[in-house]
Amino acid sequence: MSVQFRNNVHVIGTGSTTMVFVHGFGCDQTMWRFVAPAFAERFRVVLYDLTGSGLSDWAAYDRTKYASLHGHVADLLDVLDACVAGPTVVVGHSVGASIALLATVAAPERFVAQVLVGPSPCYINDDDYIGGFNREDIDGLLQAMEANFIDWSRKMAPAIMGAPNRPELGQELTRSFCRNDPAIAKHFARVTFQTDIRAEVERSTVPALILQCSDDLIVPREVGEWLHEHLAHSTLQVIDNVGHCPHLSAPTASSVAIETFLARTLRYAAPM
Repeated sequence: MSVQFRNNVHVIGTGSTTMVFVHGFGCDQTMWRFVAPAFAERFRVVLYDLTGSGLSDWAAYDRTKYASLHGHVADLLDVLDACVAGPTVVVGHSVGASIALLATVAAPERFVAQVLVGPSPCYINDDDYIGGFNREDIDGLLQAMEANFIDWSRKMAPAIMGAPNRPELGQELTRSFCRNDPAIAKHFARVTFQTDIRAEVERSTVPALILQCSDDLIVPREVGEWLHEHLAHSTLQVIDNVGHCPHLSAPTASSVAIETFLARTLRYAAPM
C-alpha cells in the first residue's frame, strides 16, 4: 500500500524547504485550510491525514502499531520519505504536536524547525507538573466516550473549539469528530490522553515555536511554560484567543506568529 493512499497525502506549492502539517485528535488535514495555503507560495506544503482519521485508509489502523504515538511518528517519516526532498518544517496541532516533536527526536537531521500548536506532553497533573486534568478526570472523559461516542462528541467538540463568537467552528469540529470510526477514535483517544512524553522533550534540539492560546480548556498556560523551560531553542508565543484550535479561530494571528518564527529561524524576509 502506498503511503499517499494510506494517509491521503496532498502536496501543494514548490520550494526547496517543505512544511508538513499534522492535525490533532478527531480532525483531518482540512483543519489547516486557513493557514497552510499562504505558505505554499514559498514552501512545498504537505498535508495528510493520520492513519484512522479523515480520508486515510481506516483498514490500515493497527491497534498494536498505534498503541503509542510512535506508530504515527513512523507514518510521518514515511510521508517525508515519499514526498519530501530537502529540509522540513513540521507543524503539529495538539496530539499532532506531540507526534511532530517525537519525529524531531527520532530523525533530527530531517527537520530545520518545528511549530507546536496547542501542545501538551502530558495531560495529567503530576506532583508540581500541571497538565490540566487529574487522572480521575481523564478516566471519566474516556468512560463517557466509551458509553456514547456521538453524545460525547456533541458535548465536547464545541467546548474544545472555544471561539464563543464563532459557533459554526464548534459545529464543524463536532461533525469532524462524528465522522470518525468510533472504535478507532476511542482507541486513539486513550493513547492521546494517557500519553506522557515529558521524558522525550529535552531530547528534541530542533528550534521550536510553542503556539498557545490565552484561554484553552485542554491545555493550560502552565503547560506551555513547562515546555518552553524544558525544550531547547524554543520560543513561546501566546495568542489572545479562547479555544484549543487557533489555526481555525485565530488564523491570522497564528500565521503571523509562524511566519515571524520561521523568518527568524530560517533567516528569510517575511512578507509584509
